[in-house]
Amino acid sequence: MRKPWLFYCSLLFSSVLGVVLAISWGSEWLHVPATATAVKPDSGALAHWLQHLQEPLPRLLLQIVAVVIAAKLMGRVAQRFGQPPVIGEMLAGIFLGPSLFGLLLPETQAWLFPPASLGSLKLLSLIGVIVFLFGVGAELDLARLRQQRAQALLVSHASILLPFLLGVLSALALYRPYAPTGVGFASFALFMGIAMSITAFPVLARILRERGLMGTPLGETAIACAAIDDVTAWCLLALVIALGQAQGAGTALPTLVATVLFIAALVGLLRPRLARLRDGEASGRIVALLLFALGCAWVTEVIGVHALFGAFLAGVAVSGQRQLRELVTERIEPFAGAILLPLFFAFTGLRTQIGLLEGADWLMCTGVIAVATLGKLGGATLASRASGQGWRDALALGALMNTRGLMELVVLNIGYDLGFLSDRIFAIMVLMALATTMMTGPLLTLLKRGSAAARLQAPA
Repeated sequence: MRKPWLFYCSLLFSSVLGVVLAISWGSEWLHVPATATAVKPDSGALAHWLQHLQEPLPRLLLQIVAVVIAAKLMGRVAQRFGQPPVIGEMLAGIFLGPSLFGLLLPETQAWLFPPASLGSLKLLSLIGVIVFLFGVGAELDLARLRQQRAQALLVSHASILLPFLLGVLSALALYRPYAPTGVGFASFALFMGIAMSITAFPVLARILRERGLMGTPLGETAIACAAIDDVTAWCLLALVIALGQAQGAGTALPTLVATVLFIAALVGLLRPRLARLRDGEASGRIVALLLFALGCAWVTEVIGVHALFGAFLAGVAVSGQRQLRELVTERIEPFAGAILLPLFFAFTGLRTQIGLLEGADWLMCTGVIAVATLGKLGGATLASRASGQGWRDALALGALMNTRGLMELVVLNIGYDLGFLSDRIFAIMVLMALATTMMTGPLLTLLKRGSAAARLQAPA
């Protein structure tokens, strides 16, 4: 054992000595002056570290750590109050923005989230939403939709049409005080209609699991309705984006035609070939699925209907293959949900300036929440009642369809990026998304208690 150690020590000593001598002789013979470091010698290690924190990568890593910790803590708090964790994560994003953190500690908030750093945060959060929507599309069970298409189609479209109509009508009152300069009434009104019509399929599914309703008639109907709602709403959103971004009918028509052709190619050509991905190593299939999702997102972004629509369509194309669907929902989507989605909530919160809202704005916010609830909950309840459900089950289904959550924030951010929404109406709509999602749990609890009380009072 001595010989290897002697050899190692000799090699180490000779190598270090050689490096020192080479640098010493080279500096003397070549007359190369010693380069000064970026930090002054008397500045100290702490100043050196703080200077490195100003660089993009350390700043982004610190933002990720802060956002994920805040999101998980607030998710735990939300669960303690009987709310889904996504409510806490949404609130954490708002709290990290100018509405709370920036109000209490403005200098610290500005140091942690300087405007120059938000571009990287936005792109990373959008990648997370792309992967997440790929998973949302993959979770859709098309076979279940075919079995329940009659009732689900009626309830889903009623819960879209009525809030869409009310959203367009509400634009008559909201356009002058809240629409950004240069946005036409048609674009603003159509987008308000879409924003009122969204149902959060992932949040709804989580609520059903937590309450033991998955697999029950109510749960099956709610899942089917929310799935149809998502598909319909995203198609309408693509249409609104195409019309809103177009300079006229001449530019809108090619966008719509290209979108239809892409969907046809996805369904007719690409979807049948996805079955080839069922075999092989999981790592290779994960890479192939991610490339497929990113490719579809790229196509729809280039067409002009937003990358998120393509990611959702890619997920729908995968949903028919059970093995691939499980790979997406169990291996790919959880990472996006745990790490990248909180960044999206934080980015949304940094845009949400609740401090801009004054007395009249709060009255308008209350009205928007009331109109959104009336349209979504009322439309789904009446349609469910017309399909033969009792009032209690119909109201429960309406409460579930009124859940907006993350999907609403995705749509609102698209509208903000496209210039359809001003800062104040964006803040109002974010508060509406929070309020309508938070009321779902208490409404279901209230209806359950009423049902139990009715059974106790019923004659034996």
